Amino acid sequence: MLIGEVARRSGVSARMLRHYESLGLVRPSGRTGSGYREYSGQDIRRIFHIESLRSLGLSLREIGRALDDPGFTPSALVDDLIRQTRERIAAETELLTRLRRIDAADPTGWEDVLQTIALLQALGSKSADARQRAALSSVDEVPVPVEALVEAALNETEPNVAGALRWALARSGDGGPALLAEGLGSPVAAVRERAVQSLAEMPGGEATVRLREALAHPDVVVRGYAALALGTRGVADAVPTLIDMIVEGRNDTDAADALSVLASDTATADQIATGLVDRLAHDTHDAAEAPARGRLTQALAGIPGTTATRALVELSHDEDRAVALTATYLLRLRDAR
Repeated sequence: MLIGEVARRSGVSARMLRHYESLGLVRPSGRTGSGYREYSGQDIRRIFHIESLRSLGLSLREIGRALDDPGFTPSALVDDLIRQTRERIAAETELLTRLRRIDAADPTGWEDVLQTIALLQALGSKSADARQRAALSSVDEVPVPVEALVEAALNETEPNVAGALRWALARSGDGGPALLAEGLGSPVAAVRERAVQSLAEMPGGEATVRLREALAHPDVVVRGYAALALGTRGVADAVPTLIDMIVEGRNDTDAADALSVLASDTATADQIATGLVDRLAHDTHDAAEAPARGRLTQALAGIPGTTATRALVELSHDEDRAVALTATYLLRLRDAR
């Protein structure tokens, strides 16, 4: 079969077939009387083998080695191809993400594009100072897409930079709460914590909705941050979690402060006081429970109303002397007001 017919049947151009021949990949089995290349069936099969291996991303040099080396084992080469392909996909995905973020910044000219690129690069800098400057400047200079700010906030370990990123996120507009809520599902505890901390500083109703949902999160740290944030927003749904925090001694002082903020009206104050009293009643007087009972008693100090006062009067006669003394002291403070 002559080269033109081979090219037609194989889909490989005559020029490429000559290139294969120059590299020694394919050698026509014979020549016609006029000197034209003549390919045998075996030659054509080799051409198809070459094209098949090219489709996997092998170089022509690697293909020649694969076809001509009897001791060649494909496993190592295939593993290397898998690695290279993954690296290429990762690089292309990173480029696509960068392009999308630049597009989201809605640049009006190349100057805006270049400034956005500079800010995105600064957010990924190894220098904490550079990351912090980028976070702070993202509000007043070229807006950085909220997706980039969320990614940076979830991965930031330097406290000062993390604070700057949360500040920038709080001023970034829509989209942040939903993306941060996705971070709550991370398998990494530190990422979940950074996500809920950022949510806690986000204004608006959507952030509040996401924080309410976080009250049911299996991570106690996430639940705690959500409850504290909701307490400052006046959301009574946080009360049970805040009381749990007091019992368990997790940020119990902050939890008690949040309860006192929530107790701004009589109905809520009585609900909180009842919740604290119920936990006191269910806890035993064992030595192991004494600290929790003490913290619950102290928390009643910030709760106004008759329900809390009656509870303190009863506790002033408690069998646990420390609890009784604390309740007595708190009653004196209430009488002095």
